[in-house]
Amino acid sequence: MNFDTYKPEYAAAFKALNIHWLEQFFTVEQHDQNVLGNPVKYIINTGGDILVAKLEDNVVGVVALMPDENGVFELTKMAVDSHYRGQKIGQQLLQFAIDFARKKGLDSLILYSSRKLENAIYLYHKFGFKEIPLEQPNPYLRADIKMQIKL
Repeated sequence: MNFDTYKPEYAAAFKALNIHWLEQFFTVEQHDQNVLGNPVKYIINTGGDILVAKLEDNVVGVVALMPDENGVFELTKMAVDSHYRGQKIGQQLLQFAIDFARKKGLDSLILYSSRKLENAIYLYHKFGFKEIPLEQPNPYLRADIKMQIKL
């Protein structure tokens, strides 16, 4: 597997992989539609990054590092192709994202998730994310947990 940063040809996979899991577990919110429909505007042009995991020429995983209005970076829009789950792609992608954030000079990352996603929560804890207070309102209707990792 190899990793890459955002290129326009990855936009369709970034959107499709995220829409697939959102529809599987939740609903696609307006915030998701905005970001996934125009990742350059909402992520790249704000100083964020989109990272992709590739097997041969297939994008099999994606994740974004997106700054908020306070310059705090959110680990968001992480998805792995359902055909490739169980191959530790999510773990490798998460490690790549954490290493990438460190090299970028970030001091922490936050994420919003749902306790319904037990495997994801387990993975975040395993990599050193700790639960922190969840503000209301938060960016996602589905979020019931907020986590942070100090880099």
